[in-house]
Amino acid sequence: MTTRTDRSAAPEPRGGVDSTRFPADFLWGVATSAYQIEGAAFEDGRTASIWDTFSRVPGAVFGGHNGDTACDHYHRMPEDVALIAGLGVDSYRFSLSWPRIQPGGRGPANQRGLAFYDRLVDQLLARDILPWITLYHWDLPQQLEDDGGWPARDTAHRFADFAEIAMSALGDRVRWWTTLNEPWCSAMLGYETGRHAPGRQDFGDAMSAVHHLLLGHGLATQRLRETAPEPIQVGITLNTTHAIAASGSAVDRDAARRADGLGTRVYTDPLIRGSYPADVVDDLAVRGVRLPVQDGDLAVIAQPLDFLGVNYYTSHVFSGTDEHGSELVDGLPVSRTVSQNLPVTAMDWEIIPQGLTDMLVRLGRDYPAVPLYVTENGAAFDDRPGADGGVDDADRTAYFAEHVEAVAAARDAGADVRGYFAWSLMDNFEWGYGYEKRFGIVHVDYETQRRTVKQSGRWFSENIRRSREAETGPLDNDR
Repeated sequence: MTTRTDRSAAPEPRGGVDSTRFPADFLWGVATSAYQIEGAAFEDGRTASIWDTFSRVPGAVFGGHNGDTACDHYHRMPEDVALIAGLGVDSYRFSLSWPRIQPGGRGPANQRGLAFYDRLVDQLLARDILPWITLYHWDLPQQLEDDGGWPARDTAHRFADFAEIAMSALGDRVRWWTTLNEPWCSAMLGYETGRHAPGRQDFGDAMSAVHHLLLGHGLATQRLRETAPEPIQVGITLNTTHAIAASGSAVDRDAARRADGLGTRVYTDPLIRGSYPADVVDDLAVRGVRLPVQDGDLAVIAQPLDFLGVNYYTSHVFSGTDEHGSELVDGLPVSRTVSQNLPVTAMDWEIIPQGLTDMLVRLGRDYPAVPLYVTENGAAFDDRPGADGGVDDADRTAYFAEHVEAVAAARDAGADVRGYFAWSLMDNFEWGYGYEKRFGIVHVDYETQRRTVKQSGRWFSENIRRSREAETGPLDNDR
């Protein structure tokens, strides 16, 4: 496969966007998460999260890296807000550190931790940048994991308490709230494969975590709306699986169906339709697993969504046979991903912009009442500063150009897509990959903490400016 780090493989990005395809109120933003950038892991009352613990397990994270310092955003926040403003975006999507705000995951708020987010929100609003809060981006307080974690029902109720604390502190100024980021990762990577914190490996626990994450979303949504001092917008962000059958054969189609069931519909159907897909429930029964649904749970989960966040990086083709042609492994049907021999990112993820178009159109068709936002889209590449200190990341720039075009195509096809957030604002702690992989449109020198806007960041900023000017005429970009 060809990597985009071969710059000759990257097509020239387009200069701007067609204003008739992106209206003036289309939201452009950048995104981060707390553990990946904040650092200050044990300052001002913050206690350990599952990622603080997991990153200290030998071999769990590349190079033994951890988020103790990360991008030092906790201390450099004003500088970073100025950087965001300089990009000209409309919105900044960031997450709250649960163990910073509510140490241990129970009890009263830690006012020193809340004060950081209070200052952040004020500085964003002073720059006319819309704060978009994600309540949970994978940093469960370690004490709650010790008490059972997401496989335990009580964690959903603790999450609702945390949501109320956040709303009480910030709800007078913040209107956009996301409950969970990518519950598939929290459940499956955290509790089935063990690749993410807390590193457990039990499929039954993972499926219990799926249900309790969704229950936590519903309970938190109720609590947010009950305690909000002003009208708010509440949604959830999913990394939905765009599953493609490797062929028209029955076994390949069924492999894609099963992947779609556990990657998309097990989340979207209960959230929007109030029920788990019958075929997924049947598939789980074959594996001896039953979702721990209690009376009333599905009504709680199916709180009306003001929006659905969609995170997209790649698509997957599925075969129903293994490399040797077998349709069963250990008595279970095969769902094997198959390479399409396309260019890949530094994560070895194939670059498939059409998959983003297809996913957005599919979600718009299947769940037409819910507006869509692309809440993460981006790529890791092995870019390095040049002799002049600049970062010429033509591969990432091309990736963004192709995927912004893919969003425009989805809108042309009728999908109600209202915004796009680039992942990520800056290079950061990339979970199990530590600091080896860089997703940022801003380069971070981890030794000096110097920030440098990359070519992709300049392109993104210019793309936003051109889009606005096409609708409203020339703008003064000083914010």
